[in-house]
Amino acid sequence: MPRTLLRVAGAVVLAAALLTPVNASAVATQLNAGRGMSATIRYTEYGIPHITAKDYTGLGYGTGYAAAKDNLCMIAQGVVTLSGERSRYFGPDGAPDGSLSGASTNLASDVFFAGINGSGIVERLIAEPAPSGPAAEVRELSRGWAAGYNRFLREGEITDPACKGAAWLRPVTELDVHRRGYALAMLGGSGMVTDAIVGAGPPGENTVRRRTQSPQEAAKAARNLMADAGMGSNAIAAGSRATAGGRGLLLGNPHYPWHNGRRFWQAHQTIPGELDVSGAGLLGSPVVNIGHNSTFAWSHTVATGVPLSLTELRLVPGDPTSYFVDGKKEKMTQRRVTVQVKQQDGSTRPVTKTQWRSRYGPIVTSVSAVDLPWTTWNAYAITDPNAANTRVANTSLALGKARTTDEAVRALKGTQGLPWVNTIAADSRGEALYAQIQVLPNVTDEFANRCNSLLGHLTFRQAGLAILDGTRSSCAPGKAPGTVQPGILAPDRYPVLNRADYVTNSNDSHWLSNPEEPLTGFDRIIGDEKATRSLRTRSGLVAVQDQLGEGGFTRADMQDLVLANRNHAGELAAEGTVAMCRDMRLGEPCEILAEWDGTADTGSRGALLFDRYWRKATAAWDLWRTPFDASDPVNTPRDFNTGSWAARKALIDAVKELRESGIPLDAPLGDHQYVTRNGQKIPIGGGTESQGILNKIEATWTPGKGYTEVRTGSSYVQVVSFDGDRCPDTRTLMAYSQSSDPTSPHYADQTRLFSEKRWVTERFCSQEIEKAPGLKVTELKGS
Repeated sequence: MPRTLLRVAGAVVLAAALLTPVNASAVATQLNAGRGMSATIRYTEYGIPHITAKDYTGLGYGTGYAAAKDNLCMIAQGVVTLSGERSRYFGPDGAPDGSLSGASTNLASDVFFAGINGSGIVERLIAEPAPSGPAAEVRELSRGWAAGYNRFLREGEITDPACKGAAWLRPVTELDVHRRGYALAMLGGSGMVTDAIVGAGPPGENTVRRRTQSPQEAAKAARNLMADAGMGSNAIAAGSRATAGGRGLLLGNPHYPWHNGRRFWQAHQTIPGELDVSGAGLLGSPVVNIGHNSTFAWSHTVATGVPLSLTELRLVPGDPTSYFVDGKKEKMTQRRVTVQVKQQDGSTRPVTKTQWRSRYGPIVTSVSAVDLPWTTWNAYAITDPNAANTRVANTSLALGKARTTDEAVRALKGTQGLPWVNTIAADSRGEALYAQIQVLPNVTDEFANRCNSLLGHLTFRQAGLAILDGTRSSCAPGKAPGTVQPGILAPDRYPVLNRADYVTNSNDSHWLSNPEEPLTGFDRIIGDEKATRSLRTRSGLVAVQDQLGEGGFTRADMQDLVLANRNHAGELAAEGTVAMCRDMRLGEPCEILAEWDGTADTGSRGALLFDRYWRKATAAWDLWRTPFDASDPVNTPRDFNTGSWAARKALIDAVKELRESGIPLDAPLGDHQYVTRNGQKIPIGGGTESQGILNKIEATWTPGKGYTEVRTGSSYVQVVSFDGDRCPDTRTLMAYSQSSDPTSPHYADQTRLFSEKRWVTERFCSQEIEKAPGLKVTELKGS
């Protein structure tokens, strides 16, 4: 090893030993844990690693090494977050990147995660045998992943300026890997309300707190619950009756953040005779989370199921930290959490915060925008079943081994690990699957009717959010038949749909996965039924029906569908908007919208004007003349109301905004929707949720420039087609590219492909991999 690398490795180990609370013997053990492990990594075009090993520890070893090579600093930031040390290194007032919790400050994040670590909950959960705890293979993968990451840290050339020479870089342990998976599982529950848990405190003697929201306002706020998680997705599975070749075809198009540690990373994992799966996993995952093998392909979409429940506590008069259960007083418990906080002079000092818990879970003061004040009369606790879930990797690994959609359903029901997503899948037989088998509180409609508080009856009916009566111990969600964890909904209560034509999901509920077979009669906590679908859901269904009107899907058809950038709002309202504009005698903008091609492609003129107008117009209550009709959900509401005063004002305001920004009204979208990578502007097509564009792109608007950076949107896109042999015909795109390191050749290469609608031809079979131009091979052997 070069002497300079030895100095870096020594400094890293020393920093880990001196500056972090990780046990020194545990670090030493992990640094030597690679002994006996081995893996081969073959890198094909765009830096995609194909990792082969003889066992699961070796596979984890190669995966951890390759992941660190591409995204060391971003993963290491997550390690600091999960260790509760952000305030120590970055100060208390800075903000985490949002990838592992909803904490708004480093201090809130640290108190939350340090509290978890101090409780020992993750250690207890992973000590349980499967199916309750991690499978043996997942433990081996996690141990190997940590060793591979540490090997790169020890030997790799760290070039990313985001962490090069940073004191907070340290080796990781197997426990760190499990902690990351645990945090991701909680993102739809406890992790989403971090500030409200950390900031909860009893009212003072002279403080009177009252609810400021009406029950109706609280119910409306609850409907936006999962929107706060900042995630979404599209997926379409086509079966034998909907494909030109008579076999299965899958589109997976998750919408995830572009700039934080909740990014996807592409990899191909192989243990000959045991596992052969290609796809992508969230950073830090030792397994592929969405992908395919030779006969089965799957993706996930963020589900509408509410992965938490609340409990209203009736407090003891004069003692706001005690509450009644079954007529008896019960004291809340306190957890005092101390974290180290960096001072202005560079020194650190301890800061201690108190977290409050009831038998039902932590006390919270809000959930999403639902106000839950802790008064002298009542308080609220959150019950998050995913705070006892370390099974996510079990489910991903089981799906990677499934050969058919039937096996996938058995895997989902057997592992019960998915926290906040649906599964959409296809197989080589030509079966298409939609399954919303996830981890939700065991709150059936009957239970909710019996146990909800007055407010809970309203929030549950409108949003699926239960607020249960804490005065009755019988109103705590109990053990359901067939579950591997107490307090979660039974796996047989979830919607599952197998079709030979198609299924879809774009983050609406189960109801309209296929309009020919609506799914009804399920518990409200799972999702709504016979309710308005989003424009993106409707856009996807219309696009599928349009294609089937011309013939069965080919792989190329599905690629074209997801990147067509059809603006469904424009299809419904552009003609009426032009008529309205001409009636208002606005002149130039009317003619630009009349000539607009109706897409959000980078070269589309008029797309930016329509975008800025439509974002303002969607709040109008009178936008459509024909309201939603549950008997025609794909096509309603419709018929743009040209007489809407709110729409007219929105158009005037959009024109004014662009002119004041110096942006031509007919500017090509890509001139003002772009990202900059190493000084180069890359135009980005796609558009926002409210326009019903499948290729979702949520970007930051900068007056005078336009959309100058993508916050979230299309991430890892895969189209998998089965054609009868063991080498699926697959195309992929990593919209933000494989590496977050600006010095890497794979920092922006696929982003340029995404801009140009060009795809990567996947190499799955060994002979395909060996033919890759510029193939690079890395042999890893533990010493």
